[in-house]
Parts: sequence; C-alpha cells; structure tokens
Amino acid sequence: MSLQGNLDDLATKPVGRLLWDYSLPGVVGMLVMALYNVVDRVFIGQVVGPEAIAGLAITFPLMNIATAIGVLVGVGSSSWVSILLGRGDNTRAHLMLGNALTLTIVNAAAYIAVFAIWMEPILRSFGAGDITLPYARTYMMWVLPGLLLTNLAFGFNNLMRASGYPVRAMFTMLIGAGTNVVLDALFVFAFGWGMVGAAIATDIAMGVSALFVMWHFLRPGVTLRFRRGTFGLQWNVILQIVSIGAAPSLVNIASCFINVLINKSLVAHGGDMAIGAAGIFVTYTSLLVTVILGICMGLQPIIGYNYGAGLTHRLRRALLLASSAATVICVAGSAAGLIWPGQIARAFTSDGYLIDVTVNCLHHSLWAFSVVGFPIISTCLFQSIGSPWKAIFLSLARQVIFLIPLLMWLPASMGVDGVWLSFPISDLMALAVTSLMVWHQLKVIGRAAASVNSGVLQR
Repeated sequence: MSLQGNLDDLATKPVGRLLWDYSLPGVVGMLVMALYNVVDRVFIGQVVGPEAIAGLAITFPLMNIATAIGVLVGVGSSSWVSILLGRGDNTRAHLMLGNALTLTIVNAAAYIAVFAIWMEPILRSFGAGDITLPYARTYMMWVLPGLLLTNLAFGFNNLMRASGYPVRAMFTMLIGAGTNVVLDALFVFAFGWGMVGAAIATDIAMGVSALFVMWHFLRPGVTLRFRRGTFGLQWNVILQIVSIGAAPSLVNIASCFINVLINKSLVAHGGDMAIGAAGIFVTYTSLLVTVILGICMGLQPIIGYNYGAGLTHRLRRALLLASSAATVICVAGSAAGLIWPGQIARAFTSDGYLIDVTVNCLHHSLWAFSVVGFPIISTCLFQSIGSPWKAIFLSLARQVIFLIPLLMWLPASMGVDGVWLSFPISDLMALAVTSLMVWHQLKVIGRAAASVNSGVLQR
C-alpha cells in the first residue's frame, strides 16, 4: 500500500473498493488506538491485581472527557475539510487545518489544568472508594501530560485521512501502538512500575504518534499542510468545527456521565468487583465498536467529498456497504461474547470471583449488541453531510435519552442485573429511532438530487 494520497479517487474509484481502501487503514488505526487502553488494562489486571483494574475503570470518565474535547476538534475539522475539498475550496480547507491546531492546544491546556488541580474530588465523584482511589489517582496524574499529545495524534490523524492519506494515517497509529506495547512490557513487567509504568508508556507512545502526524502536515507537496496566517482563531471557523464535532464529542461526554451513574449503581448493588466487570465489558465492546468507528473514518471522507460534489448515488452505496459491514461485526462480537464469556474475562484477570461477575455481566449485556453498528454508521452519515443537530440527537439517543432512565429504574427493582440489562434495551430503542431518521434523510437527499438534475436538463 502506498503512503501517498489521491484525492480524485474519492469521486471516481468504485465505491466498494474505495470504502475498503479507506476503511482498512481506519480500522487498523482505531484498533491500534484501542490497544493503548487494552494493553494497559491487561497488564495492570494481570500484574497489579483486580483492585487495580477496578481503579483503572474509575478513570474511564476522565479519559472520555479528554477524548471528547479532542474529538470535538478532530472530527469537526476533518468533516469540513472533506466537504471543502469536494467543493474545490482549498483555501478554506487550509484555514480549517490551522485553526484546528490552535484550538486543540488551547482546549487541552485548559482541561489538563482542571484535572490536575481537582483530581481527587473528581475521582471521588466518579465513584472511587478508599481501595480504588490510589490506583486511579496514580494512573491519571502520570498520564495527564500525554493527553495533549493524544489529542494531537488522534485529531490530526483524522485530518490526514480526510485529505486523502488513509494509509499514512494508519501507520501513524501503528508506530505509536508498537511503542506502547514494547514499553508497557518493559515498564510494567520488567521494571515493576505498575500503574506508573503503564501511564508513562502511553505518554511516550502518544508523543511518537503526535510527532509523526505533525511532520506530515509540514511536508511540501501534501494535499493539506500548515500555512502562515491560518493559526489565528476565527469565530466562524470555530463554529463550523464545533457544529459537526459536537455530535461525537457529546457522545464521549455522555459516556463520562453514564460511567459515573453506572459506577455508583454498581457500588450500591455489586461492589468494587462489579465495577471491575463493567470495565472488562466496556473494554471488550469498545474493541468491537472501535472496528466500526474505523469504518466510519473511512466512510466520512467518501460521504463528505461526494456529498460536496453532488454525487449522491455514491453516497447511498457507501452507506449501504458500511452499514452491512458494521452489522456483521456486531453479530460476530455479540455471539463470541455470549459463547465464550469466561475466556474473555480471563484475558484481563485471574481472580475467580471477578471472572464470575464478568460472565454474568456479559450474558445479560450482549444479547442485543448485534444491532449497535447501524446507529453508529448513521451518525457518521449526518456528521459527514453537515447536519450537526441530527447527528447530536442520534448520538445521544442511545446513551442519554434511553439509557439513563433505564439505569435509574431497572437496578432499583433488579439489582446489578438491572444495570446489565439497561444496555441491550437501549440498543433496541436506538435502532428504531435511527431507522426512521435515515429513511427520511435519504428521501431528502434523493429529492435534492432529482431537483438539481431536472434543472440541468432544462438548461
């Protein structure tokens, strides 16, 4: 595979081949991104112990906030870059890139400062107890310096892909992940640094990825590069970035508060080991969702560019293929989790009680996971065509509108099993809403395309 990009492919190459060429690097890149967290959790769970993995689960909300702020800029700017390049507006696309860099640095500096000053009360509010707090606090304090690098690496990886370099974007993630695995083994196993070692390994790995992706945008001859005069923040550009990036960003922020609600409910009904089981469940399902998000990363520039160029038939084809692939992944992942829950739990811990709690969690939580793929792909559709409010609503439907009421009602009558059952019920409800919204949007796109074609024929 060549590292060079070809923007014309987005409008001319067969859609199936194009989706494969763009999604495969996206999937690999996202799986690599997931490895940062999974490797940390596996090493910590096996070497430090079950209390440590429960403490690490407490940090998920904080990490989700950091990710949300990075996604706000990365996804928002990359979606607009695809549309602008499709329209041939390269000047505006370069301005979007420069503003994205400044906004990423400003945002990261702000939230890192807040986390550092109020770390302990924040973790307490997220459900940390006397046993889990030291583990959670140690990990977060050491990983904080690397969060700016994380936002730069992942945010500008999206922009690299959107500007026609999907394979190079994949290698950006591979370089960092390989570094992380090697350093985790060295720091956690060989040196015995535990939580501190896992955090330092992640910081260094993110620094390597960030350097590689920044170097790409400084090279002459690439489609999109940093230019003088584009770094000063402009409100109209910021509003455009935020309008599209708000949907996936709110998903991560919602995940933060959902995790807090889940942790508090699990502490009340199942204790620290139930939080550990939830951490394993989230890690497993995140791996599956990560593959779908990789498909979305490949799908986004295809839909954005072809929508901007008025090639709506290619948009429909790409949406159909991506939705089919996402559904297959979710069906396979759901089946594996239901058939082999014990094996999945043992990958993270050797503690017998935690394994039993995790098996019960997976049996209750995964039976409707097979329908999750289509809503995720559909949210990408709305982001890519510049419909932020629809994307925001669809993003929040599963995790806020449906899940929060279920989490407040079911555990009160069913205990810890009520927490687990909240997930599949909200998945089914989100599927119904998504189907109606996508059906209506495709009709709107079809009517608009017919109107344009009719006008061309009349002239």
